[in-house]
Amino acid sequence: MAGKMTFLMVFAVLGFVGGIAANWAYRQLQPMIASVLKDMLITDLLLSGIGGSILTVLIVLIWENFSQEK
Repeated sequence: MAGKMTFLMVFAVLGFVGGIAANWAYRQLQPMIASVLKDMLITDLLLSGIGGSILTVLIVLIWENFSQEK
């Protein structure tokens, strides 16, 4: 039981440290992210990206359904 609790605590601490690192990185990169997203929303790149991702997912789903072994 102590081994499982130690394992859980290690991952809890790693998650805590990961959250702190993600928060710090976001605060450092926030101005760049905001400017990139603003530029993407102005242009048609966002819609093209969404359309491309939907098309890719559909192609993979169709391929997966037709290639199943029966």
